[in-house]
Amino acid sequence: MSDTTTTTTERAPSVYVPSAEALATVLAPNARPPRPSALSASLTFGWRAMLKIKHVPEQLFDVTAFPIIMVLMFTYLFGGALAGSPREYLQFFLPGIMVTSVVMITMYTGIGLNSDIEKGIFDRFRTLPVWRPSALVGMIFGDVLRYVLAALVILGLGLVLGFRPQGGVVGVAVGIGLLVVFSFAFSWVWTFFGLILRSEKSVMGVSMMVLFPLTFLSNVFVDPSTMPGWLQAFVKVNPVTQLVAAIRGAMSGDSDPSATMWLLVWSAGFLLVFGTLTMYRYNRR
Repeated sequence: MSDTTTTTTERAPSVYVPSAEALATVLAPNARPPRPSALSASLTFGWRAMLKIKHVPEQLFDVTAFPIIMVLMFTYLFGGALAGSPREYLQFFLPGIMVTSVVMITMYTGIGLNSDIEKGIFDRFRTLPVWRPSALVGMIFGDVLRYVLAALVILGLGLVLGFRPQGGVVGVAVGIGLLVVFSFAFSWVWTFFGLILRSEKSVMGVSMMVLFPLTFLSNVFVDPSTMPGWLQAFVKVNPVTQLVAAIRGAMSGDSDPSATMWLLVWSAGFLLVFGTLTMYRYNRR
């Protein structure tokens, strides 16, 4: 009997029991992890936006298939009639269709936000001990990747079809950079609408009502000098016109300082006005 008891005791696993001092150290308030900074929290939510793409890759349709369809359709539909040949038209048209495709994509920021709000996800986010607007900022950070991807898809297809940017790699990089800056600022418009409208369909309807005049009543498809005078007045002050002119200038190697200046002014205005309205609405929702 004693031998059996001894063997059982030897085989019993040892269990660590922390001392009272160790428990006090673990549970002490000063041992809690520090609160994340605003930038760290925003980047974390940006990573969440990218993980959503990983789990639902169909979300990339609007930044891959849609731009390809737009380039092929308009190049071969209008190229021969407007410039004599599709290849010649592509030199003028590709920076414009790049702007159109990416600016169209910005509306999905508001649609995604409205969907998350309806599901109650943002109510949970607001209970976290982080900078309150970080969920909004991070969501837009994540969408920047979509803007860059769409621009690169269009550029790659354009190079295959015969587009040759005279500004070289630097000019192309500057053009895409300007596009991303404007798109980041412009997406705050849809973020605000995503907060105040009641459904995804409402956000999409308002977005399309704004985006179609901005993109089609511009210098994307044709030279504004061929338009009636009353229409030219609108086209000249259209922010999309300034964006297209700045990107065309950068990619062609002949920069347009005036268009670039107005582009940055418009971007700052969108960010200041709609960023402020969005934060005000979000904090009081």
